[in-house]
Amino acid sequence: MNPAYAPFIKICIFKHLQWRLRTLLVLVPRRTESPSLVLCVQRGKQGSPHLKHEGINMAVSDHTNGGLASRAGGLPPEEIIFGRSAAMTSIRQKVQKVLATDVPILIQGENGTGKGLLAQYIHFRSAMSSGAFVKVNCAAIPGALLESELFGYQKGSFTDAHTSKPGYVEMAHRGTLFLDEITDLDLSLQAKVLQLLQDGHFSRIGDKQERQAETRIICATNRDLQTEIEAGRFRRDLFYRINVISINLPSLRERREDIALLADYFLEQLNKRFERDMPTFSEENIESLSSREWRGNIRELENVVARYAILGSLDTVEPEAPRRSSAAPFRVALDGTIPLKRIAKQAIREMEGNLILSALRENKWNRRKAALALNISYRALIYKIREAGLAPKNSRKAPQARVPRDKAEGLE
Repeated sequence: MNPAYAPFIKICIFKHLQWRLRTLLVLVPRRTESPSLVLCVQRGKQGSPHLKHEGINMAVSDHTNGGLASRAGGLPPEEIIFGRSAAMTSIRQKVQKVLATDVPILIQGENGTGKGLLAQYIHFRSAMSSGAFVKVNCAAIPGALLESELFGYQKGSFTDAHTSKPGYVEMAHRGTLFLDEITDLDLSLQAKVLQLLQDGHFSRIGDKQERQAETRIICATNRDLQTEIEAGRFRRDLFYRINVISINLPSLRERREDIALLADYFLEQLNKRFERDMPTFSEENIESLSSREWRGNIRELENVVARYAILGSLDTVEPEAPRRSSAAPFRVALDGTIPLKRIAKQAIREMEGNLILSALRENKWNRRKAALALNISYRALIYKIREAGLAPKNSRKAPQARVPRDKAEGLE
C-alpha cells in the first residue's frame, strides 16, 4: 500500500467506529504524521468534554458549535453581501429576524443580484447550519430528470435504475434546500414540492414508502410570479407556501453607492488569486463604473473588475457599446463585369487595417505591444502601418485607415 494513503485509511476506520459507538472519539497522530489528522467528533448527548490537550479541546468546541468555520469561510464578509445602501440595510435587518426560524423564504431579483449568495448566508447563519446546503438549479436540469434528482429513486424503478439513489431532498435533511429558478418547475413537480412544504413528506420514484425530511426550503426566481400565476405556469397555492418571507433584492442600478465597495473587494480578491498588485480604482474610474447601466448587476461588475485585474489597463473598465461594422456593403451591378479578385483584396486590406488600428489603440500606440497582440513581427507591423496610411501616435486627429485606390475607382 502506498504510505501516502495511510492517513485516509485511518480516517475511514475512525469514522466507521465513531458511527458504531456513537460517542466521542479522538484520533491523535504521531509526530511524523500530519497535524490535520486530529479529528474530533462528538455523538449523542451534547456536552463540554474535559480534556487537557488545548488543541483537542478547541477541535471539540468547534464541532459542538456546528463546525462552520470551514464551510462558511468561503462567504464574503457581511458588509460585502449587504453593502451600505439603504435598500440593502433594510434587507439585512429582515434577514437577521428570520435566521432563528426554519420557515420558507422566497428571494426575488434580476440575474446577478446575489440571490444564491444570500441563500448561502441564511443557511450558514441559521439554526439549520449543521445540515447540508443543497442547491438545485431547476432551469439547468431537464424536466424528465429533475424529479428523480430531486426526490431520488428506487432500484428497478426504470431502465437505468441499477441501484437506489437518494435525491436532493434527502441530502438536505436538517439542512437547507435551495431551489433556484423555481418557476422552471413543471406543474406536476410543483405539486410534489407543495406536499413537501405542507408536511415534509415525499416518496422516491418507484417506492411506496413515504419518507420525511426536515429541511428549510429557500426559493429564488428572476421572474414576476404574479405574471406566471396568471399565465397558468405556476401554482397559486405553491406561491402562498413559499412566500412566507419574501426578499426582493434590488438591482445594482438601485444601489449605486455600493459599487465602489464591491469593486474594491473584487479587485482585492482577484489580486490574491492572480498574484497581482493592481492599484485600487481612482475616483474617475469609480465615477465611470457608477454611470453604467449594469444590466448584468453584480456578476457583470465582477467580470469587468476581472478584466481590469488581468489586462492591467484602466481603459478596460470603460463602457463598451456593441461594435458594428462601419464598412458599407458593396453594391455591384450583376452585369458579368464584377472584379471579384480586386474586391476580395480590398476587403482583406480594409479588415487588416481596422485590426491594426484597434491593436494600436488598445496598446496606446505602443507598436511593439501591438505587434505582439497581432502575433506578427515588429518590422511587419511597421510595413503594414505605412501601407494602410495610419496616422502616427502624435497626430491630433483620430487615426483612420487610408482608403485604398481601388475603392476610388468606382466600385459602387
